[in-house]
Amino acid sequence: MKSHRGSGDFFVSARFGLIFIAEMVIQYQDGLGTERLRTRFVTPEDALIWTEYCSDPVATEFTAIPEMSAAEMARYVIDLTIKRYADGRMGLQAMIDKQTGAFVGQCGLLIQEVDGKSETEIGYHFLRRHWGRGYATEAARMFRDHAFESFKLDSVISMIHPDNIASQKVALRNGLRHTENTYFKSAIHPALSKEYCVYRITRKEWEGLRRGA
Repeated sequence: MKSHRGSGDFFVSARFGLIFIAEMVIQYQDGLGTERLRTRFVTPEDALIWTEYCSDPVATEFTAIPEMSAAEMARYVIDLTIKRYADGRMGLQAMIDKQTGAFVGQCGLLIQEVDGKSETEIGYHFLRRHWGRGYATEAARMFRDHAFESFKLDSVISMIHPDNIASQKVALRNGLRHTENTYFKSAIHPALSKEYCVYRITRKEWEGLRRGA
């Protein structure tokens, strides 16, 4: 299990490898797992497999970056994710099938600025050949639980395109509810700056789910 330390606006303790953000102690780790999946931080070599996702017009219906080839987009996104780790803004992690060792997609937590305030988002993207197996719901649920168990968060969100019904269903299955819409200015590319539905679950709601309420 590894952890990443941040820099820039974040106060870093080199001794303990902890990032202090707004009085929260955050240690973002990989090596998490579910019954079928395990996580690891992405590496530059993952751009090759991620080119499959970036070349799929169905999978990237809401995430495509215009004027980039699939290979360019894959390298760009992977590089940005690695920079997120280094900057202490978390980032998506590779999702690996425990049985086969296959890279099936990405999921993780992201620190985002939404309407002028810091939010922690659960993001997920999976290769289309692995759709329909419940991986997205399983992985997002793991990171939902990890967010509340490890960090002092009042709530977590997922920002989802209004037409992305499949991703909305994942959020609903994991107890998030549509609370508002927002225009989100993407740090990835201006083409991804648009209106999104904000799905949210509070700590109190999550605790109710855990109790079976």
